[in-house]
Amino acid sequence: MRRMTARPANAHQARLLRLLRDGGPRSRAELGDRVDLSRSKLAVEVDRLLETGLVVADGLAASRGGRRSHNIRLAPGLRFLGVDIGATSVDVAVTNPELEILGHLNQPMDVREGPVAVFDQVLAMVAKLRDSGVADGFDGAGIGVPGPVRFPEGTPVAPPIMPGWDGFPVREALSQELGCPVMVDNDVNLMATGEMQAGVARSVRDFFCVKIGTGIGCGVVVGGEVHRGTTGSAGDIGHIQVEPDGRQCACGNRGCLEAYFGGAALARDAEEAAREGRSPELARLLAEKGRLDAADIATAASAGDGTSLDLIRDGGARVGQVIASLVSFFNPGLVVIGGGVTGLGHTLLASIRTQVYRQSLPLATGNLPIVLGELGQVAGVTGAARLTSDHLFSPA
Repeated sequence: MRRMTARPANAHQARLLRLLRDGGPRSRAELGDRVDLSRSKLAVEVDRLLETGLVVADGLAASRGGRRSHNIRLAPGLRFLGVDIGATSVDVAVTNPELEILGHLNQPMDVREGPVAVFDQVLAMVAKLRDSGVADGFDGAGIGVPGPVRFPEGTPVAPPIMPGWDGFPVREALSQELGCPVMVDNDVNLMATGEMQAGVARSVRDFFCVKIGTGIGCGVVVGGEVHRGTTGSAGDIGHIQVEPDGRQCACGNRGCLEAYFGGAALARDAEEAAREGRSPELARLLAEKGRLDAADIATAASAGDGTSLDLIRDGGARVGQVIASLVSFFNPGLVVIGGGVTGLGHTLLASIRTQVYRQSLPLATGNLPIVLGELGQVAGVTGAARLTSDHLFSPA
């Protein structure tokens, strides 16, 4: 059954809704301090929002001298769904209207199984969250996928690690299943949006968010808005060449960053080191498990394994090489490093920082923090919920 949710009638109402989402309940006077409206015009717009049911009165506000007014808050029954599809796992979460997570599930998944199988799994996870009582329906859903997205249509476009997904109508298909509007974006853009909403980038308007997972991508935020590019492929830094005529990459080119670092490349290099006898610790882990991943390299590195530490440092230097060029070009106020491979921790971060600070000019890096993301596994679903709330809280 489709859930019909009202939309704001104009930009003033949209601004008020987003203020309430990001700052929680406020009095009319506090709202008036934040928007350029006369008291009478503000009263009209708030009353109209109350009539839509998008906001409700929420107790008496603190006195500022004179008669106390009621606080206004977003309707507490609003629910947003965030889905973050990675290459090897999927996260699904339900949030309240202030984008606080009420329920969250994570499961392993292989995006190469194709959209039908993946969305069957996603819908089963959604049903489990519904059964837990956190939501009986949704006012909007945001979906992240690990590849370029044609944003206006909500369809993946030529995703290199997602066979069978090119042109698949994600927004249309899931909107029918979920009974609510659906927005679709690249997973790294949603990670950046999540960190901007509730993480380390809350007060930053211009920044990069680099996701190092199975592959490597970059969310680019300019003036507080995600920059997607003409065809949705902005930030695809994993396919910037770092080694002329270097290793073959899955995209078909040679020498790409992803061919040298990221979860897949790191696992391959670690297994090769184990088989060649360069690391007894990695060889032991490989014998136990039959395969290695980034977590195994982190385990070996924490035990002092020199080969694992070298793999992390070399990979971090290559990532830093690319980020340094981007910093010189864009001059961001912050660089956020996230994704599954960040479990490698401060060894990786130190290597990236060293390369960026060494290679970029001091004018660009003198006050440039390069930090790990704060939200970890829920950055993407938080960003997905923010994306769909932005849509709901925009004029119809």
